[in-house]
Amino acid sequence: MHVEAATHLHRIVQQVKGRGRLAGVCLNPATPLSAVEEILPDVDQVVVMSVNPGYAGQPFIPFSLDKVRRLRRLLEQMGLEVDIEVDGGVSAETAPACVAAGATVLVAASAIFNDRGSVAHNMARLQAALAEPQA
Repeated sequence: MHVEAATHLHRIVQQVKGRGRLAGVCLNPATPLSAVEEILPDVDQVVVMSVNPGYAGQPFIPFSLDKVRRLRRLLEQMGLEVDIEVDGGVSAETAPACVAAGATVLVAASAIFNDRGSVAHNMARLQAALAEPQA
């Protein structure tokens, strides 16, 4: 659930977990990490939006990488194993930096489903970019 849309985030997370499901929270680009810091021990995933929600094909917002790095450090300091998903503008060009920053899940819609290549070609391009050693 988007943090910005939940008045009682803890209650919602507890209801989800109480039903035996995994719970995740999502942060829009301008929402600070402090908005989820208290709930981190209770969630399985944090989605860092790297575009503003609303439509596909937006360019990746570079400062999202710093948020991912800071979130990864915070999770490590807290001793938590929580997936970090990056959603928005993920492509062969941006995916390696997302992973290097600490992301464990990537959403790459427009980079895969487009008229620049087949789905198979675009997937192979993304996988190749992720397989290259990063400097």
